[in-house]
This record gives sequence, C-alpha cells and structure tokens, in this order.
Amino acid sequence: MVYHSYLTVAVPAIVAFIITVVGTLFVQSYMKDAGVTAIDHNKKGKPILASGGGVAVAFGFAVGMLTYIFGSSFVYEPASSLPYLFATVVAVFLIAFVGFLDDINVKREMVKTTGMMDTRKGLKQWQKPLLTLIGAIPLMAVNAGVATVNLPLLGAINFGLFYPLIIIPLAVIFASNAFNLLGGFDGIATGTGLIAAAALLLYSFIYGTYIGSVISGVLFATLLAFFFFNVYPARVIPGDSYTYAVGTALVTVMILGSAEAFGVIIFMPWIIEFLLHLKKKFHTTDLGKLNKDGTFTAPYGKKISSWTHLIMNSRPMTEWQVSAAMWCVEIGFVALAFGMKALRLV
Repeated sequence: MVYHSYLTVAVPAIVAFIITVVGTLFVQSYMKDAGVTAIDHNKKGKPILASGGGVAVAFGFAVGMLTYIFGSSFVYEPASSLPYLFATVVAVFLIAFVGFLDDINVKREMVKTTGMMDTRKGLKQWQKPLLTLIGAIPLMAVNAGVATVNLPLLGAINFGLFYPLIIIPLAVIFASNAFNLLGGFDGIATGTGLIAAAALLLYSFIYGTYIGSVISGVLFATLLAFFFFNVYPARVIPGDSYTYAVGTALVTVMILGSAEAFGVIIFMPWIIEFLLHLKKKFHTTDLGKLNKDGTFTAPYGKKISSWTHLIMNSRPMTEWQVSAAMWCVEIGFVALAFGMKALRLV
C-alpha cells in the first residue's frame, strides 16, 4: 500500500506547513486586535507583539495529521494506527487550549510576574501541571505505546499497566511544562523544538516506527513554518499554547515511535532547565539585562538558574546569538543521542 511508504509523510507535512503559515498570518493580526499581546522585553522601546502563536501551530499540526488520516481512510483501508493518530491530535489540541488560557490572561494594567512588570499574568504555577494532565487522557485511553522500554544500562523493562496509567501522564505533564521553561528570546523555543523534531524524524526513519515518522514529519513541517515568524526579529510570540503543544507532540512521538530512551537524551536541555528553575522554586526569568550596545548580561550575575544565564555569562551576546547558542546545545545532545544509539547504549 502506497500510503504506508515513507514518501507519504511529505503530503501531510506540506499541508501542515501551508496551513501553519496561513494560520500564523491570521493569528498575528487577530490576536493584536483582540488584545492578546505580550511585551518584547529584549528590544529597545519594548514593542508589543501578538501572542498565542501556538494556536496556529496546533491547528496546522492537526490539519496535517488529519490529511494523512483522510488518505489512509478513504483511499485505502484504514490503518491500524488510526486510533493513536486521533489520540495524538486530540492530545495536542487539548493541551494547546490549556496554553491558550494562559496566553489570554492579559491585564489592562501592568502586573509583576517573574521579577518584572508585564501585562501578561498567565495561569498560577500550581494550575499548570494540573491542567496539562488533560493532554495525557487521549493517550491513556488508547493505551498508547509499548509497555516494554529499553533503558540505558538497565536493558528492557516491562512496566505493564504502570506505563499507560502512570508513566504516560507523568511524561506529558513534565514534557509540556519543562518545554515551557526555556524561552524568552526570539527563536529559542521554536529553534530548539525544530531541532528536536528533526532528530525524532530522522530517528523514526532509521530505527523507529512508521507512526513516529508521520507525527514527527508533520510536527517538523509545522515548526519550520512558524520558525520564520518567530526567529529574530520576531513578529509573533509563541506563547504557552505553543510550548505546551510542542512539548506534548514531542513526547507523543517518543511514546508511539518507541524512542523513549533516545528522546530522553535529546530532551536533556529541558530536563536540566527544569532542575535549574527548581532551585529557585520557578521564580526566575530566562531574560537578560539589555545593554546599550544591544548585548545582554545575565540577570542574576554569576548565579545560574537557566541555560540562557550560562550562555550570557560566557560573554555578552546579542539576542540572536543567545538563541543560536542554545540551538547548538540542542544539536550537541542530538549528536550524543545518535552516537549512543550507534553504540547500542540506548
């Protein structure tokens, strides 16, 4: 069947790319008019940009996935993986909606958030992990993934019912919230997410499953389309609707693509970011202090509570250089993951 060949990944990916571009252009204008905005603290004059760009990303991803589902349902006999694909679409959409609730919590007056004044307040800290649990329900309902996982040094372990009922919800909650922590600079969240999606796509083609190739292929195309709007100088802010949705989509590829161990390694930048934020009880900012020459210095001096602080402490950098440095960090972990896979350590 032709739709089972890897070539068919290109069709839904192209559709996802086009829809994301069109959707982002609409969101950029609509959100600005609706007052769903955020202050760009990294620019002189602190311009106000449309926020909630993740809505376009989630929509483009969903349409791309449904394009594949349509082809496999009407052109040929339905694929056995369709329940998992539908569960993926629903999971990403639900968690993007949770992020959108965070994005639209914009106040008429400036409020203090993570040590600075902004109009955007967002959800309370305890509400985020609780609400992101919603994104795990569709994957739990279809018993997604394989309960036997190959772990580095430990080998194959069968988690049984513990996998869909405990590991999957914990993975979705952690991935969505951890991915949300690393940002603050134009293109940093979109660029690192794009690299992670590309790594999972390549892994799925070589070692993983076909369903992993479909999801990661559509995700990569979607993120590539949005990247052009968010790379320096950004025209739209991704918002939590983006970070929650992408974090969930990435962990879904790991689960359905049998890439858990590989995925943990490429997700290490966000795991480390989580631990760094945990030291400050999540009351910290990734942003730096803007100097007159356009470079940034770390906000807390030599105290490190984010990757961006470490990068800015290496030497003064411009905004795009901070983002590029973080992309290199993610590329390094991707190379490590493929190296460990080649050595059969994962």
